[in-house]
Amino acid sequence: MQTDEILSLAKTFVDQGVNKIRLTGGEPLVRKEFPDILAALSKLPVKLTLTSNGVFLDKYLGLVKECGVRSVNISLDTLNRDRFLLLTKREKLEVVKANIDRAVEQGLHVKVNMVVMKGINENELCDFVQWSVDSPVHIRFIEFMPFTGNQWHQNKVFTKDQILKTIAGKFDAIPLGKEPHETAHKYFVKGAKGSFAIISTMSHPFCGDCNRLRLTADGKMRNCLFATHETDLLTALRSGQSIEPLIIENLRQKKEKLGGQLVEQFEKIQPETLQNRSMIAIGG
Repeated sequence: MQTDEILSLAKTFVDQGVNKIRLTGGEPLVRKEFPDILAALSKLPVKLTLTSNGVFLDKYLGLVKECGVRSVNISLDTLNRDRFLLLTKREKLEVVKANIDRAVEQGLHVKVNMVVMKGINENELCDFVQWSVDSPVHIRFIEFMPFTGNQWHQNKVFTKDQILKTIAGKFDAIPLGKEPHETAHKYFVKGAKGSFAIISTMSHPFCGDCNRLRLTADGKMRNCLFATHETDLLTALRSGQSIEPLIIENLRQKKEKLGGQLVEQFEKIQPETLQNRSMIAIGG
C-alpha cells in the first residue's frame, strides 16, 4: 500500500466506527514513508499507537509525540545479550533498552511485549517483572502462538497459569480490572512503578470479547490472527470499488473462536495443517 492508499482505507474504517489504529510490522520504522504515514493518520479522530522492535525509536521519538502517539509497544523477548543475539541475529539489546528508557523519559506509556517460550526464555519472567517494579514500563507476557515459519510446537507453550505460578515464587501479583475488548489480563506488584499483563491466546482464549481487525501491508483485511480468509481491499480500492461492503462481508465471516481452525486444547493443534501467514506478514 502507498501512503495515500493507507490513509484512504484508514478513513473508511474510521467512518465505520474504528477508533484506534496501530502501526505494526515487520518493523514500521524502517519504511521510508513512515513519517508521512504517521503524520497523515494523526489527523484522523483515532487513538494512534505503534509496535516496534525499538532499534530506531530514538530517531522518531519527536515525531511520535508530535503526532499525538501516547503509547508504544516494544517487542523484546529477552534481557540476556547472548539470547537476544540468538533470537534476533543482531547485537542491539543495549540500543533497544536505551530507547525504551528514552521513551519513558519522554512520558510515553511503554509496553514491552515478551513472547514466552518454554526452554528458551521462561527463566527470565521474574527479571521482566522486576523491571516493571523498578521502572514505569508495562510488561506483556504473550503465550507462544503458531504462525508460518516460527517453529511453533505445543511443548514450547508456557501458559498463563505457569507464568503466574513462576512469578508467584518471588512476587505477590495483584490482579487489575479488565476493560472491555482487552486482550490482556493485567497485574501489578505492590509498590511497583509499572505493571505486567498476560495475553493467554493459547490456554485461555478471549475470542468472544476481541474486536481487533488487521490490514496487511499488501492491503488484505483479516478479522482474526488465525483467519484462513482474507479480503483484498487494496485491489478493490485501486479499481474504484466501494470498500464498505467488503469490510462488512469480511466481518460477517468471522469465526466464533481462533479463526475457526485452532482447537481450544492447544496441545491437540497440528501446526503443519494450519493455513496462515507469518506474523511479520500479518502485522505483529
